[in-house]
Amino acid sequence: MSEKILIVEDNKTLAKLISKKIENALEMEVDVAYSLNEAKLFLARYKYFVTLLDINLPDAPNGEIVDYVLKKKHHVIVLSANIDKEFRAKMLQKNIIDYVNKGGTGDIDYIIQIITRLKKNKQHKVLVVDDSMVFRKQMQNMLENMFFEVITVAHGEEALGMLQAKPDISLVLTDYNMPVMDGLELTYEIRQTYSKDELCILAISSSEDEEVSALFLKHGANDYIKKPFSKEEFSCRVNNSIEALENIQTIMNYANRDYLTGLYNRRYFFQAMNEYVEDVKESGERFAVAMIDIDHFKKINDTYGHDTGDQVIVTLADILRSSTSPRDVVARFGGEEFCIVLKNINRYSAQDILERIRNEVESYSFCVDKDNYIKFTISIGALLHNDEDTLEETISEADMMLYKAKNGGRNQIVFEA
Repeated sequence: MSEKILIVEDNKTLAKLISKKIENALEMEVDVAYSLNEAKLFLARYKYFVTLLDINLPDAPNGEIVDYVLKKKHHVIVLSANIDKEFRAKMLQKNIIDYVNKGGTGDIDYIIQIITRLKKNKQHKVLVVDDSMVFRKQMQNMLENMFFEVITVAHGEEALGMLQAKPDISLVLTDYNMPVMDGLELTYEIRQTYSKDELCILAISSSEDEEVSALFLKHGANDYIKKPFSKEEFSCRVNNSIEALENIQTIMNYANRDYLTGLYNRRYFFQAMNEYVEDVKESGERFAVAMIDIDHFKKINDTYGHDTGDQVIVTLADILRSSTSPRDVVARFGGEEFCIVLKNINRYSAQDILERIRNEVESYSFCVDKDNYIKFTISIGALLHNDEDTLEETISEADMMLYKAKNGGRNQIVFEA
């Protein structure tokens, strides 16, 4: 069931325009009410992702609808033609997401941008670090209203512990003056583990010392915000930081991933694995390397076409991904050739996993059209890495095993003894 949006706007032409643009851009279901009383009926029946509220309605001329909807625990974006600064400031003191002027199609595009951002924010965790319980609660409320998952702690040492427990935190908001470990020390410590590509830090301080902001930025903060700040400034800086992080991760994904399957590409494989090989020299951890090739792939392409060939490649990629641990490395080397690394494993367990993969591929079939089902098989060459060999030498040996599997009749594993 898709998420719903409620628009409350007495100008029917404008309401329909906003509704249509949102439905087209976001594929979300939109309900439209033209008065407070109509809105009450909708709110009694449905839970909305967000509500867009005009504040000058026939039965609620002074923004009464905002308090009513907030009381019902719904998220609110205010739509208004009122440009009076005092009125705007008064509205922004309420627990609303944003105050948008109704001026034209540009404002509708802005509303769509806000909703898109809010949907993405649901995927992010934010850690708030501040020794003031009142301020922690204030920031938590603002961030939860922006759809973030929020965790709060009182000082830097607690924050470092929380980052170890929850390494998928996207943003740390830290105060400067705190007991045990201040915000500058915390920023420095976080940057020993997390780069700016992995985690954003937004520093907050009421310090009048102009050097503080520079020190935070030099220690690795992405941005700095001075207390007291407005809700709008806070929202913009937080959203900008998260958006920058997402953009960096998208670029890195394009650089590291194969465009067709989403698996790691050959370049990233060697970069990540060369680091891992150095690490396991000290720990003594064993790992297996397997080269995998789709049997008679040219025949599949020639018979059914390249689009179907791509489907076969994607199918195999999905099987490899689901059959291995998140810690393992699965890469597409090019064409129909894949390489997987099974970490912290002995020969027998590795052989079992590879046999399950081979068997699952052999058992799988998918529909090309109503008269044709495709089945395909794979050949696998594998071995345990020897500490005396380089990664390239191990892969060459796995390639030799793969060649033996092909020559031995295909649809089999040759695991070096």
